[in-house]
Amino acid sequence: MAGFLVHVGAQVLCAHGGQATPTVPNPRVMVSGQPTVLMTAPYIVAGCALPPPPAANGPCVTGQWLMGTTRVTSNGQPLVVQSSQAICAPTATPLLILLTQTRVSAL
Repeated sequence: MAGFLVHVGAQVLCAHGGQATPTVPNPRVMVSGQPTVLMTAPYIVAGCALPPPPAANGPCVTGQWLMGTTRVTSNGQPLVVQSSQAICAPTATPLLILLTQTRVSAL
């Protein structure tokens, strides 16, 4: 998947508006002065508006990326790009990358 590399300062939300942040930044590759994110690093979600059971199956707690770069890696691991897809637990809804840097892209 091609797209702009996601960095730790990127705006990433769960589908219900919760703020998602990476647990492990990748300091080996920097963009816009900030570390990038490897696909293997889980995200922590805070502020998800989805109610808990029995009203719904929320809130979103973590997010894990399913797809990342295919040709560019760091430490042998794929990086997260703007077109990457992720799933939140326990809700099985996506993470949404709303804003990231626009200078460095990768496949």
